[in-house]
Amino acid sequence: MIQRLGELWQAAPPAFWLVLAACAYFAVMAVRLTVIDVRHHLLPNRIVFPSYAVAGVLLLGAVASLVLSVPGSGGPDGGGAPEAAAQLFGVPALRILAGGAVLWLFYFVLRLVYPPGMGFGDVKLAGVLGMYLGYLGWSHVFAGTFAAFLLGGLWSIALLASRRGTLKSAIPFGPFMLAGAAAAMAVVPA
Repeated sequence: MIQRLGELWQAAPPAFWLVLAACAYFAVMAVRLTVIDVRHHLLPNRIVFPSYAVAGVLLLGAVASLVLSVPGSGGPDGGGAPEAAAQLFGVPALRILAGGAVLWLFYFVLRLVYPPGMGFGDVKLAGVLGMYLGYLGWSHVFAGTFAAFLLGGLWSIALLASRRGTLKSAIPFGPFMLAGAAAAMAVVPA
């Protein structure tokens, strides 16, 4: 994400500010949801549902702003190829929406297969995280999901090894989902 921000600063400053705002919102949302999930094993709708709108507006706005700054896209520098802008805007915008849908569906299937293993709050959060990761690319969606399960698994093993938990212990998975997404956004090259 940091590499992407550097590229955006040079290519389209408005897109840079929109993505930076999306990252700031992600950080605040992640901290709030982590604290609540650890304390209460709950991911409140009053935080998760508005996050869809905020992420969608900021990330799609960044894509639109970037497209409008490309010469020949019909934007201020270009003057006239709206079909080029539609092609440029189409793929990243669809990837943001598809990332959210695919990750939501993946977690929904996990919930359907084994309901005690996954809360529905995790399913709802997955859609938001899929939008953020989808903005960066499909490799980020995969890496963020993998990292979430890896971190959650390592935490579970640590709890078992320290005898602070059993195989029946419930752990909040939201923090691991958020940490996995953050790790993918920070570490995986854009």
